[in-house]
Amino acid sequence: MAAGPERLTEAMRSLEAVFLIGVEGVTEIWLVRHADCYQDMSEGADPPLSLLGRKQAELLAARVRELDPKAGAVYSSPYRRALETARTINHDVKIDERLIEMDMEVGDDGTLEFKELPANVIDRMSAAIDEIASAHPGDRVIVVTHGAAMITYLTHVLRLEPGGLRFLPYYTSVNVVRVLGERQVVGTLGDVAHLG
Repeated sequence: MAAGPERLTEAMRSLEAVFLIGVEGVTEIWLVRHADCYQDMSEGADPPLSLLGRKQAELLAARVRELDPKAGAVYSSPYRRALETARTINHDVKIDERLIEMDMEVGDDGTLEFKELPANVIDRMSAAIDEIASAHPGDRVIVVTHGAAMITYLTHVLRLEPGGLRFLPYYTSVNVVRVLGERQVVGTLGDVAHLG
């Protein structure tokens, strides 16, 4: 027997609540990958944003201002590319060492070799996100971090095995995690609408 419209509406609202949509007190974390720093790169260890990266960061900042003119708290990895991206959104950036990229080396053949265990990344990223969400209940918070660390954390929130998320977030992509207490759900992956 088909459900009536009222029951279907009630079922959909219940499903949305499970995924923390429209729930009072939910903190919306915008996990953002830093803007590009690799185009015409001349510094290796901690490069600044490229010209392309500065444009990407400006487009992201315009999107944030349009959505929320007051732009809540902004957190960032201490790495220059992340910090420059974050400061384009808001000059008052809180630096969190736990938001750094996974430790890795570039092999002679150009492949990346990860030196940090996924469990370590999950522990530090989860601790940072938990503290940020606790400090900003019901707010939207921008967190600028790095690709591999972000993928590892998102894989954990999605309850996948490390390496199970075949996804490369593009520069300044928005990846939304909704947090309420110990509950965390992914709302968006790889949103780059601001880049047009």
